[in-house]
Amino acid sequence: MWVASWAASQQIPEPQNALAADDLRDATVRQIFRLSAGGPALRVHLSNAFGSEALHFTSVHVARPLSPSSPEIDPASDRPLTFAGSTDVTVPPGAEFVSDSLEFPVAPLSDLAVSFHLDAPPARETGHPGSRATSYYQHGDIVSVVSLPEAKHVDHWYQVAGIDVQAAPSAAAVVVLGDSITDGRGSTTNGNNRWTNVLAQRLQDSRKTRKIGVSNQGTGGNHLLTDGLGPNVLARFDRDVLAQAGVRWVIVFEGVNDLGGLAHGGEVSLADHAALVRQVLAAYQQIIARAHAQGLRVYGATITP
Repeated sequence: MWVASWAASQQIPEPQNALAADDLRDATVRQIFRLSAGGPALRVHLSNAFGSEALHFTSVHVARPLSPSSPEIDPASDRPLTFAGSTDVTVPPGAEFVSDSLEFPVAPLSDLAVSFHLDAPPARETGHPGSRATSYYQHGDIVSVVSLPEAKHVDHWYQVAGIDVQAAPSAAAVVVLGDSITDGRGSTTNGNNRWTNVLAQRLQDSRKTRKIGVSNQGTGGNHLLTDGLGPNVLARFDRDVLAQAGVRWVIVFEGVNDLGGLAHGGEVSLADHAALVRQVLAAYQQIIARAHAQGLRVYGATITP
Protein backbone atom coordinates (compact mmCIF):
# COMPACT_ATOMS: atom_id res chain seq x y z
CA MET A 1 0.00 0.00 0.00
CA TRP A 2 0.97 3.65 -0.29
CA VAL A 3 1.50 5.98 2.67
CA ALA A 4 2.08 9.74 2.68
CA SER A 5 5.65 10.36 3.86
CA TRP A 6 5.84 14.08 3.07
CA ALA A 7 3.25 16.62 1.98
CA ALA A 8 2.50 20.33 1.92
CA SER A 9 -0.80 22.13 1.50
CA GLN A 10 -0.98 23.96 -1.82
CA GLN A 11 -2.06 27.57 -2.40
CA ILE A 12 -1.51 30.51 -4.72
CA PRO A 13 1.78 32.13 -3.64
CA GLU A 14 1.38 35.77 -2.64
CA PRO A 15 3.09 38.21 -5.05
CA GLN A 16 6.13 38.57 -2.79
CA ASN A 17 6.46 34.77 -2.61
CA ALA A 18 5.97 33.99 -6.30
CA LEU A 19 8.76 33.54 -8.80
CA ALA A 20 8.93 35.80 -11.84
CA ALA A 21 7.62 34.16 -15.00
CA ASP A 22 10.96 34.56 -16.76
CA ASP A 23 12.69 32.71 -13.93
CA LEU A 24 10.57 29.64 -14.71
CA ARG A 25 10.90 29.76 -18.50
CA ASP A 26 13.14 26.89 -19.64
CA ALA A 27 14.10 26.34 -16.01
CA THR A 28 15.00 23.56 -13.62
CA VAL A 29 13.71 23.73 -10.05
CA ARG A 30 15.33 21.54 -7.39
CA GLN A 31 13.67 21.12 -4.00
CA ILE A 32 14.59 19.03 -0.96
CA PHE A 33 12.03 17.32 1.24
CA ARG A 34 12.40 15.58 4.62
CA LEU A 35 10.47 12.31 4.60
CA SER A 36 8.86 10.70 7.63
CA ALA A 37 8.21 7.01 6.88
CA GLY A 38 10.54 4.99 4.64
CA GLY A 39 9.97 2.30 2.04
CA PRO A 40 11.35 0.42 -0.96
CA ALA A 41 9.55 2.52 -3.59
CA LEU A 42 8.09 5.99 -3.93
CA ARG A 43 5.88 8.22 -6.02
CA VAL A 44 5.68 12.01 -6.28
CA HIS A 45 2.62 14.25 -6.56
CA LEU A 46 2.97 17.20 -8.96
CA SER A 47 0.42 19.94 -8.38
CA ASN A 48 -1.27 22.44 -10.67
CA ALA A 49 -4.10 22.84 -8.19
CA PHE A 50 -4.40 26.60 -8.62
CA GLY A 51 -3.10 26.85 -12.17
CA SER A 52 -5.38 28.49 -14.69
CA GLU A 53 -3.84 26.62 -17.66
CA ALA A 54 -2.24 23.22 -18.25
CA LEU A 55 1.36 22.94 -17.07
CA HIS A 56 3.97 20.89 -18.94
CA PHE A 57 6.76 19.21 -16.95
CA THR A 58 9.32 18.05 -19.53
CA SER A 59 11.28 15.93 -17.01
CA VAL A 60 11.14 15.12 -13.31
CA HIS A 61 13.95 13.38 -11.41
CA VAL A 62 14.57 12.26 -7.84
CA ALA A 63 17.93 11.81 -6.13
CA ARG A 64 19.53 11.71 -2.72
CA PRO A 65 20.76 15.18 -1.73
CA LEU A 66 24.12 15.62 -0.08
CA SER A 67 22.67 18.09 2.42
CA PRO A 68 19.25 19.55 3.24
CA SER A 69 20.70 23.02 2.69
CA SER A 70 22.54 22.48 -0.62
CA PRO A 71 21.43 21.77 -4.20
CA GLU A 72 24.07 19.06 -4.62
CA ILE A 73 22.91 15.49 -5.24
CA ASP A 74 24.52 12.07 -5.34
CA PRO A 75 24.73 11.42 -9.11
CA ALA A 76 24.64 7.65 -8.66
CA SER A 77 21.18 7.97 -7.09
CA ASP A 78 19.61 10.14 -9.81
CA ARG A 79 16.49 8.55 -11.35
CA PRO A 80 13.81 9.81 -13.74
CA LEU A 81 10.16 9.64 -12.77
CA THR A 82 7.57 8.54 -15.31
CA PHE A 83 3.90 9.32 -15.70
CA ALA A 84 1.88 6.62 -17.44
CA GLY A 85 5.23 5.45 -18.78
CA SER A 86 6.32 8.82 -20.17
CA THR A 87 9.10 11.00 -18.79
CA ASP A 88 7.10 14.17 -19.40
CA VAL A 89 3.61 15.05 -18.22
CA THR A 90 1.06 17.80 -18.77
CA VAL A 91 -1.00 18.52 -15.66
CA PRO A 92 -4.44 20.04 -16.34
CA PRO A 93 -5.49 23.24 -14.56
CA GLY A 94 -6.79 22.62 -11.07
CA ALA A 95 -5.37 19.09 -11.04
CA GLU A 96 -2.66 16.96 -9.49
CA PHE A 97 -0.66 14.19 -11.19
CA VAL A 98 0.89 11.26 -9.35
CA SER A 99 4.00 9.67 -10.83
CA ASP A 100 4.36 6.00 -11.57
CA SER A 101 5.88 3.88 -8.83
CA LEU A 102 9.68 4.02 -8.75
CA GLU A 103 11.84 1.45 -6.97
CA PHE A 104 13.96 3.83 -4.92
CA PRO A 105 14.55 2.72 -1.32
CA VAL A 106 14.33 5.58 1.16
CA ALA A 107 15.06 5.43 4.86
CA PRO A 108 12.76 6.96 7.48
CA LEU A 109 13.57 10.60 8.26
CA SER A 110 15.82 10.89 5.19
CA ASP A 111 15.90 13.65 2.57
CA LEU A 112 14.83 13.45 -1.06
CA ALA A 113 15.66 15.91 -3.84
CA VAL A 114 13.03 16.39 -6.55
CA SER A 115 14.13 18.28 -9.68
CA PHE A 116 11.77 19.24 -12.49
CA HIS A 117 12.12 21.17 -15.74
CA LEU A 118 9.50 23.49 -17.21
CA ASP A 119 9.67 24.68 -20.79
CA ALA A 120 7.17 27.46 -20.06
CA PRO A 121 6.18 29.04 -16.73
CA PRO A 122 2.81 28.32 -15.12
CA ALA A 123 0.12 30.84 -15.96
CA ARG A 124 -0.56 30.93 -12.22
CA GLU A 125 1.77 29.30 -9.75
CA THR A 126 0.83 26.68 -7.21
CA GLY A 127 3.06 26.27 -4.19
CA HIS A 128 3.68 26.38 -0.49
CA PRO A 129 5.34 29.62 0.67
CA GLY A 130 5.95 28.49 4.25
CA SER A 131 8.48 25.82 3.34
CA ARG A 132 11.19 26.71 5.84
CA ALA A 133 13.37 25.01 3.23
CA THR A 134 15.43 26.34 0.33
CA SER A 135 14.55 25.72 -3.32
CA TYR A 136 16.95 26.27 -6.22
CA TYR A 137 16.20 27.30 -9.80
CA GLN A 138 18.33 27.78 -12.89
CA HIS A 139 17.69 28.02 -16.63
CA GLY A 140 18.06 24.92 -18.77
CA ASP A 141 17.08 21.27 -18.45
CA ILE A 142 19.66 20.25 -15.87
CA VAL A 143 17.63 17.95 -13.63
CA SER A 144 20.52 15.45 -13.39
CA VAL A 145 23.33 17.94 -12.83
CA VAL A 146 25.16 17.23 -9.57
CA SER A 147 25.28 20.86 -8.47
CA LEU A 148 23.60 24.02 -9.68
CA PRO A 149 26.44 26.54 -9.35
CA GLU A 150 24.55 29.39 -11.01
CA ALA A 151 21.24 28.69 -9.33
CA LYS A 152 19.17 31.33 -7.62
CA HIS A 153 17.47 30.26 -4.43
CA VAL A 154 14.35 31.06 -2.44
CA ASP A 155 12.80 29.69 0.73
CA HIS A 156 9.50 28.49 -0.76
CA TRP A 157 8.24 25.31 -2.42
CA TYR A 158 6.53 25.14 -5.82
CA GLN A 159 4.39 22.64 -7.76
CA VAL A 160 5.14 19.56 -5.58
CA ALA A 161 2.35 18.50 -3.21
CA GLY A 162 3.42 15.16 -1.76
CA ILE A 163 5.67 12.12 -1.68
CA ASP A 164 4.30 8.66 -0.90
CA VAL A 165 6.27 5.55 0.01
CA GLN A 166 5.36 1.92 -0.47
CA ALA A 167 4.71 0.28 2.86
CA ALA A 168 3.37 -2.83 4.54
CA PRO A 169 -0.43 -3.34 4.69
CA SER A 170 -0.36 -2.39 8.38
CA ALA A 171 1.18 1.04 7.65
CA ALA A 172 -0.82 4.27 7.76
CA ALA A 173 -0.47 8.05 7.85
CA VAL A 174 -1.50 10.80 10.22
CA VAL A 175 -2.48 14.14 8.69
CA VAL A 176 -1.92 17.29 10.70
CA LEU A 177 -4.35 20.03 9.68
CA GLY A 178 -3.19 23.38 10.96
CA ASP A 179 -2.01 26.96 10.55
CA SER A 180 1.43 28.54 10.91
CA ILE A 181 2.18 26.75 14.18
CA THR A 182 1.95 23.45 12.30
CA ASP A 183 3.49 24.85 9.13
CA GLY A 184 6.67 25.57 11.07
CA ARG A 185 6.61 29.15 12.29
CA GLY A 186 9.63 29.66 14.53
CA SER A 187 11.50 26.65 13.19
CA THR A 188 14.91 26.81 11.49
CA THR A 189 15.21 27.11 7.72
CA ASN A 190 16.49 23.74 6.43
CA GLY A 191 16.59 22.50 10.03
CA ASN A 192 13.52 20.27 9.70
CA ASN A 193 12.59 20.95 13.33
CA ARG A 194 8.89 21.75 12.99
CA TRP A 195 6.79 20.05 15.66
CA THR A 196 5.55 17.65 13.00
CA ASN A 197 9.18 16.61 12.35
CA VAL A 198 9.51 15.92 16.07
CA LEU A 199 6.32 13.86 15.89
CA ALA A 200 7.76 11.84 12.99
CA GLN A 201 10.95 11.22 15.00
CA ARG A 202 8.98 10.06 18.03
CA LEU A 203 6.94 7.68 15.87
CA GLN A 204 10.18 6.22 14.50
CA ASP A 205 11.53 5.76 18.02
CA SER A 206 8.95 3.07 18.76
CA ARG A 207 8.82 -0.22 16.88
CA LYS A 208 5.02 -0.15 17.11
CA THR A 209 4.70 3.15 15.22
CA ARG A 210 7.58 3.10 12.74
CA LYS A 211 5.27 2.46 9.80
CA ILE A 212 3.31 5.69 10.34
CA GLY A 213 3.90 8.57 7.94
CA VAL A 214 3.26 12.21 8.82
CA SER A 215 1.55 14.55 6.36
CA ASN A 216 1.99 18.20 7.39
CA GLN A 217 -0.98 20.14 6.02
CA GLY A 218 -0.31 23.36 7.91
CA THR A 219 -0.70 26.70 6.14
CA GLY A 220 0.46 29.99 7.61
CA GLY A 221 -2.40 32.36 8.43
CA ASN A 222 -5.02 29.69 7.77
CA HIS A 223 -8.60 30.00 9.01
CA LEU A 224 -11.40 27.55 9.61
CA LEU A 225 -14.06 29.84 8.23
CA THR A 226 -12.59 32.30 5.76
CA ASP A 227 -9.94 32.36 3.04
CA GLY A 228 -6.75 34.19 3.90
CA LEU A 229 -3.28 32.92 3.16
CA GLY A 230 -4.62 29.89 1.34
CA PRO A 231 -8.11 28.38 1.21
CA ASN A 232 -10.12 27.90 4.39
CA VAL A 233 -9.99 24.50 6.07
CA LEU A 234 -13.34 23.22 4.84
CA ALA A 235 -12.47 24.18 1.26
CA ARG A 236 -9.17 22.28 1.32
CA PHE A 237 -10.26 19.33 3.46
CA ASP A 238 -10.86 16.82 0.66
CA ARG A 239 -7.52 17.45 -1.07
CA ASP A 240 -5.37 17.96 2.03
CA VAL A 241 -6.86 15.25 4.24
CA LEU A 242 -9.10 12.70 2.54
CA ALA A 243 -6.88 12.37 -0.55
CA GLN A 244 -3.69 11.68 1.43
CA ALA A 245 -2.34 8.17 0.87
CA GLY A 246 -2.98 5.76 3.73
CA VAL A 247 -4.52 8.34 6.03
CA ARG A 248 -6.03 6.87 9.19
CA TRP A 249 -5.85 9.74 11.70
CA VAL A 250 -6.29 13.53 11.58
CA ILE A 251 -4.95 16.01 14.13
CA VAL A 252 -6.92 19.28 13.92
CA PHE A 253 -4.94 22.29 15.16
CA GLU A 254 -7.03 25.06 13.62
CA GLY A 255 -9.07 28.00 14.85
CA VAL A 256 -6.36 30.11 16.47
CA ASN A 257 -6.50 32.71 13.69
CA ASP A 258 -10.30 32.77 13.68
CA LEU A 259 -10.41 33.50 17.41
CA GLY A 260 -7.49 35.93 17.35
CA GLY A 261 -8.80 37.81 14.35
CA LEU A 262 -12.19 38.55 15.87
CA ALA A 263 -10.89 41.17 18.32
CA HIS A 264 -7.80 42.17 16.35
CA GLY A 265 -9.16 45.66 15.82
CA GLY A 266 -10.59 46.10 19.31
CA GLU A 267 -13.08 44.64 21.73
CA VAL A 268 -16.23 43.02 20.32
CA SER A 269 -19.64 42.37 21.84
CA LEU A 270 -20.51 39.17 23.67
CA ALA A 271 -23.04 38.46 20.93
CA ASP A 272 -20.37 38.66 18.22
CA HIS A 273 -18.10 36.41 20.25
CA ALA A 274 -20.87 33.86 20.78
CA ALA A 275 -21.68 33.91 17.06
CA LEU A 276 -18.05 33.15 16.15
CA VAL A 277 -17.91 30.32 18.68
CA ARG A 278 -21.00 28.75 17.08
CA GLN A 279 -19.43 29.02 13.64
CA VAL A 280 -16.14 27.50 14.81
CA LEU A 281 -17.93 24.60 16.50
CA ALA A 282 -19.99 24.01 13.38
CA ALA A 283 -16.81 23.88 11.31
CA TYR A 284 -15.28 21.35 13.70
CA GLN A 285 -18.45 19.26 13.42
CA GLN A 286 -18.13 19.32 9.64
CA ILE A 287 -14.52 18.14 9.84
CA ILE A 288 -15.46 15.32 12.21
CA ALA A 289 -18.44 14.22 10.11
CA ARG A 290 -16.45 14.17 6.86
CA ALA A 291 -13.53 12.35 8.48
CA HIS A 292 -15.71 9.76 10.20
CA ALA A 293 -17.51 9.08 6.92
CA GLN A 294 -14.16 7.84 5.58
CA GLY A 295 -13.30 5.86 8.70
CA LEU A 296 -10.75 8.35 10.05
CA ARG A 297 -10.21 9.14 13.72
CA VAL A 298 -9.98 12.84 14.61
CA TYR A 299 -7.90 14.39 17.40
CA GLY A 300 -8.47 17.99 18.46
CA ALA A 301 -5.49 20.07 19.59
CA THR A 302 -5.79 22.85 22.15
CA ILE A 303 -4.36 26.33 21.75
CA THR A 304 -0.77 26.22 23.01
CA PRO A 305 0.89 28.77 25.34
